[in-house]
Amino acid sequence: MAKNKNTEQKIFDAATELFMEKGVDRTSVRDIASKAGINLALMNYYFRSKENLFDAIFTNLVKENTKDLLNILDSDLGLEEKIRKYVDAYIDMLTTNPLLVPFFMAIIHRSQEKITQMKVISNLYGTEKFSQQIVDEGKAGTIRRTDPTHFFVDMISLITFPFAIRPLIMDRNEMSEEDFNNFIIERKEHITGLLLKSMKEC
Repeated sequence: MAKNKNTEQKIFDAATELFMEKGVDRTSVRDIASKAGINLALMNYYFRSKENLFDAIFTNLVKENTKDLLNILDSDLGLEEKIRKYVDAYIDMLTTNPLLVPFFMAIIHRSQEKITQMKVISNLYGTEKFSQQIVDEGKAGTIRRTDPTHFFVDMISLITFPFAIRPLIMDRNEMSEEDFNNFIIERKEHITGLLLKSMKEC
């Protein structure tokens, strides 16, 4: 039996909605099949397991949404403009695709080894060109000498962590969805300022 793209998309859409609503661990294969309007046998034919479906959705999300990030890091932009554009683009990506952070955390929770197995994960990390640019500018004296690994981890942490603890931030600060989105938009300039300041000579 040939696989039908429409059926596959229905499964993708149903699983994505349920993963966002209930969480990956609290969503069963039966839940997904029911929401997609198919039987369990057909669900198993397409993906065999919830884990396979989870991996497929995550891989698809990353592939579709990280091209712009990699293009920014590998561009010929100056370092300050590159950092600013990267922060803006990454925050926009996570705002549009809020599943990316919990999906990533779910992978870590299940198996740290899986991080290295899923090559698409590397798209969420830095590039050699960006790292070398930081090293070269440090040697030239335009910024203080900065370890590229530390800098990139700092940048990713500042961008992603608020999305990982979104419910806590909203609860402690009595934020609505709109309030949180405005807070995240404000963080674009805040994060960029912190990063650029960290690269200046003390």
